[in-house]
Amino acid sequence: MLIIALILMALISAALEIRAEYKGPAIQVYLLKPLTLVCIILIALQNKHESTVFYQSMIVAGLSCSLIGDIFLMLPTDRFIHGLVSFLFAHLCYIAAFATEAASLLSLASLIPFVLYGGIMVRVLLPHLKSLKIPVLVYMLVIMLMGWQALVKCLSAGSAAGWLALAGALLFIASDSILAVNRFKGRFKSAQLLILSTYFIAQAFIALSV
Repeated sequence: MLIIALILMALISAALEIRAEYKGPAIQVYLLKPLTLVCIILIALQNKHESTVFYQSMIVAGLSCSLIGDIFLMLPTDRFIHGLVSFLFAHLCYIAAFATEAASLLSLASLIPFVLYGGIMVRVLLPHLKSLKIPVLVYMLVIMLMGWQALVKCLSAGSAAGWLALAGALLFIASDSILAVNRFKGRFKSAQLLILSTYFIAQAFIALSV
């Protein structure tokens, strides 16, 4: 019941935050965006099984880094690099959580779609990155590795937790892809709706995988 209540709180907070992005006031964005992540972190903290302590710790650490990244990105001054680094650490935490003990031929083959997608994104964004080429490309490499490890976890475990982790990872990649296109290639009106809805759902799925 507590998890259901936290999911509902996160859903309401996220919806109001997205509305505030378009309608204002800005104070609602400053309050509701962190509040949504706090609710999601609390969801991840509900699991008490000792066998998943490491996984839970890494997911909570990743969500906490994401919360810090959200705060940097919503500040009036441009803190894009600070936010990028915070989310980079979040993905490293998620990789540690998702990682399997050994790579098999199957898991190496499953890397191919992420390599192809990453290559497409590099081709689309590279001409527009200017001085941010290296940090953005490093971030892109790490988030593709995160998605790959989530897929390996899903293929290896075949459990609900694995599917939730994979869905969360793919939605996170989708959210960051839209954000990158909107920021570097050309802004479009529905960007915030798409970025934030996929982002919040991604984080919720990853939290529920605990």
